[in-house]
Amino acid sequence: MRSRYSAFVLDKLPYLLATWHPSTRPATLEPNPSDLKWLGLAVKKAQDQDADHATVEFVARSRQAGRAHRLHEISRFVREDERWYYLDGDLS
Repeated sequence: MRSRYSAFVLDKLPYLLATWHPSTRPATLEPNPSDLKWLGLAVKKAQDQDADHATVEFVARSRQAGRAHRLHEISRFVREDERWYYLDGDLS
């Protein structure tokens, strides 16, 4: 989760796509708007469902056009071929 947040901050779109499960991965991603500033990540909870499935609850903070934003998500991950992939998430 932390590596994906860092990739969002640094606009490392190829990394984000590579760590996104093919079944839910978008075809492309748009770069961050020039006025978006990521402010921090707080991982609230990480939990294994079984050996190959896990969830991560996090809050990511940002500021855009002078307004603060908060993204609160419970993300689902799956492990395949010894690698973890982001599947999807529920926003709170």
